[in-house]
Amino acid sequence: MTNQLYMTMNDGYKIPVVGLGTWKSEPGDSTYNAVFDSIEAGYRHIDTARAYDNESDVGRAINAVSVPRNDLFITTKLWNKDQGYETALEACEKSLARLDCGYIDLYLIHWPLKDLRNDSWRAFIELRNKGLCRSIGVSNFTIDNLKELESKYDILPAINQVEFHPYHYQRDLLEYCNSKNIIIEAYSPLVHAKRMDEPRLVKISEELGKTPAQVLIRWAIQREMVVLPKSVNRDRIIENFAVFDFEIPNSVMNQLDDLDERYVTCWDPHNPPPYAPV
Repeated sequence: MTNQLYMTMNDGYKIPVVGLGTWKSEPGDSTYNAVFDSIEAGYRHIDTARAYDNESDVGRAINAVSVPRNDLFITTKLWNKDQGYETALEACEKSLARLDCGYIDLYLIHWPLKDLRNDSWRAFIELRNKGLCRSIGVSNFTIDNLKELESKYDILPAINQVEFHPYHYQRDLLEYCNSKNIIIEAYSPLVHAKRMDEPRLVKISEELGKTPAQVLIRWAIQREMVVLPKSVNRDRIIENFAVFDFEIPNSVMNQLDDLDERYVTCWDPHNPPPYAPV
């Protein structure tokens, strides 16, 4: 039994609003146990990537649990070295083999690599048509990147997975994606635990009777995003999922919005590294 909520993507498929992130989850038992524990706790959405080197461990866990495959939602991502048309087609099949899950629910272009993202998206459309993945999307794409795709293709991403939390409230991106029926999926929603002691967040959490992590996750849900908290600790995995029994009042949501300081903890597509131009 799970209390999970769902959103409907622009292709008609439903996506669970809370998923387990596995970035920097060590390959092997650490990832396996985290995924297994999360599904036992009620999660139905697991997010991995080729670059995380733990797809096979995610696959082992989802094949070990008693929850039917059709009740689970599995996301993985195409890494930069595999971008391009032919290489993207091959990379998807290899990810699917490592996951051993029959099909990929959501396949994302991990980074908007300048010279290859369009060919990669062309491959993604073909992969969706072939049924290897049900839904296709992108990660770390800016508004300009998304506009470029729209100018070239009839099929828009179902998801744009980006860093998103009150301390990096990308309001313009959220509004643009909402206008195009593209769901924002928030990674690093807990700010890598670097703001858990911030006085305003602590005060709000105490007033709501929830932990700072639960408040951050709930904020994303109420801003109509999918959210991907990451942990390998069983107690925190359970804590991060206990976000469906309360609502944050509008006045408090506005206070959380005001925490924005454009605090980026991961790669920033507006300031990309020289080896990954966008």
